Amino acid sequence: MTTSPPRLRPLLDQFDFACERLLGRLAGPVMDSGDGADTEVEPLTDDEYLWEPVPGCWSVRRRADGPGPRAAFLSGGGSWGRDAAPYPHPWPPPVTTLAWRLSHLTEMLSLRADHTAGSRGATREEHPVSGDAAGAIAAFVTGAAAWRQALLSAGDTALDTVGYCTYPYGSDAEEPFLDIVWWVNQEVLHHGAEIALLRDLYRANRANPQT
Repeated sequence: MTTSPPRLRPLLDQFDFACERLLGRLAGPVMDSGDGADTEVEPLTDDEYLWEPVPGCWSVRRRADGPGPRAAFLSGGGSWGRDAAPYPHPWPPPVTTLAWRLSHLTEMLSLRADHTAGSRGATREEHPVSGDAAGAIAAFVTGAAAWRQALLSAGDTALDTVGYCTYPYGSDAEEPFLDIVWWVNQEVLHHGAEIALLRDLYRANRANPQT
């Protein structure tokens, strides 16, 4: 049985807790409100998944429909893709939907897992993008599990190794792996909070459609 390095354990615990809260916030039926009390949560619907809170959002779209406003192409593989553009990105940055944010998070976890403990060949162009809420949640679960397994395979020496993860869409080639683990946690926390806020806004908008 492999034991995680002591300095990895707090980050692994943080990752587990962040993913658990995000999944509870997405799928329900309850989530931890932060004080140990259960808060009821309605499961994410396809309408909410694709809801655009303001005009001109970036989202995930059917490939046949083409990219959205100010996007140059649809990233990903399959019949759906995620609005994207080459650097430098449009300014001011477009508001992104819950679907966009969840797809981005899932892609990052899945590809970083592959480039740490897999084939090290997975690309954004091949990564599937989910066009429905249930598929997107299932894909996030799979991506999070893959990244967690990649962490469990890393020994103490790996944590200090620059370029241990060969993920080609970030600074992984120049960073010790421990810094990448920290960064991934921040991404889950950051986008998880954004997704939670979008759920609140959707609920409020549905209750008061005139706003």
